[in-house]
Amino acid sequence: MDHRTKPAAEGSADAPAAPCPRTGDRTARRPRRPGRARRLRRTLLAALITAAVVVPVSAAARPEIPAPAPAVLAPLAASTLDQAYEANRADAAKAARMAADHGDRTRAAADRALAAPSRRLLLFDGRGTGRAVEVLGDLAHADRVAVLVPGSDTTLETYGRFRAGALALHDRLGPRGAVLAWLGYETPGTVSTTVLTPDRAEEAAPLLRAFLREVRGVVGRSAHLSLLCHSYGTVVCGRAAPGLDVSDIAVLGSPGTGASSASALGTSARVWAARGSADWVAHVPHTSVGLFGTTVGFGTDPVSPSFGARVFRAGAAGHSDYFAPGSESLANLTRIVLGDTSEVTRA
Repeated sequence: MDHRTKPAAEGSADAPAAPCPRTGDRTARRPRRPGRARRLRRTLLAALITAAVVVPVSAAARPEIPAPAPAVLAPLAASTLDQAYEANRADAAKAARMAADHGDRTRAAADRALAAPSRRLLLFDGRGTGRAVEVLGDLAHADRVAVLVPGSDTTLETYGRFRAGALALHDRLGPRGAVLAWLGYETPGTVSTTVLTPDRAEEAAPLLRAFLREVRGVVGRSAHLSLLCHSYGTVVCGRAAPGLDVSDIAVLGSPGTGASSASALGTSARVWAARGSADWVAHVPHTSVGLFGTTVGFGTDPVSPSFGARVFRAGAAGHSDYFAPGSESLANLTRIVLGDTSEVTRA
């Protein structure tokens, strides 16, 4: 028989469907292929990567902004906080002048705001997209401390939005609480290939772990330390989680942490998760596949029952609304940071 007309083997993907016994319809009662959903997820992720590659990003052509190298500081301790604040403010002021001379008024304004006398910076680096770590409150005497880790597109230019959420949380904590806004890594762009892979998170995780060790040295063993992570920041926290000396880890609007379950994070902390009803991340494929020689996607949805996190209510929050004043999500995050976990409203 000609090989071109050889009949397909029974049960193969190319074999014709058997006719339905009652109707003769070859499409009726066709069994669902178990790999169909998997192939669909792969297709969606491939489409996301393609879009990230072909969509132009204006920032890619932006010239490098000159800035001083970060200050060399003494090891972080309660006694060195003021020295760190002063040195980093001075660097921010110098970076503002350099950015202005370079003709970048937006960056100059952002740097100038961070140089204000009231700002308490543990880190400032004006190079590239920039990094900054700011203390809101009295860290040396706080016994309730929250570290906020941001997601994609958080830079020195957009830092004000990130800080606004940290301020909203700090306002609810009272005088014994402190909030640390940790822009301690180079975040990926929302429209980029980096936002779909764990590369930036793997670079950031050791930095976050080292920072949390320093914070623990300042606040002491008895302080309640919480890690609050948003969007791509949840991938960073997932990579940093094993063995962290924190009481609680909360992931918000997460595309996945890179772990299959809360227990797989390797932490003794309570693991919390929330997603607002208006958050578009619900429509992102929560899966992880190998494409183009790298891992794409971040695995199990943290608010799914299979992940095993303590899921709490976030109301109608959109992707950027979890720290909005008066919101249900902010109220629950405040309870988590204060240790009032029995008062958290569960989803």
